[in-house]
Amino acid sequence: MKLNTKYHNEVEIQESEVLHFEKGIPGFPDEKRFVILPLNEDGSFSVMQSVGTEGLALVIVNPFDFFKDYDFQLEDSVVEELVLRSDKDVLVYSILTVEDPFEKTTANLQAPVIINKSNNKAKQVILVDEKYKTKHNLFGKTHLQKVKG
Repeated sequence: MKLNTKYHNEVEIQESEVLHFEKGIPGFPDEKRFVILPLNEDGSFSVMQSVGTEGLALVIVNPFDFFKDYDFQLEDSVVEELVLRSDKDVLVYSILTVEDPFEKTTANLQAPVIINKSNNKAKQVILVDEKYKTKHNLFGKTHLQKVKG
């Protein structure tokens, strides 16, 4: 099917690529269908594009690529809701708040997007771990040095 997007103009997607958020996502309870599209060539940044609303596209990253000590436990109810049977089925993304300049961009580690890649069920989960907030600097000094050097 053809999909008009915020960042990629019109793209062709397969129904099998569509993620299903049973209860929508916080702030967008009626948005239940999204697709993930790459944003840059190396795949480090992606977009979670709404299937129903062209202008709704959230920039996302794999948080483990930027925060090596990021770790959390999913509640049993989330595991059951997404029908997670194996760690290999789990994808985790963090939604970014993109800033100008881009180096000030932050990641929401308190509410990761959890996806079961075997059935495309997805949910944004609110963690009750006090060490994670909605705004963590994506580019720490060491990461910026690696990018620049």
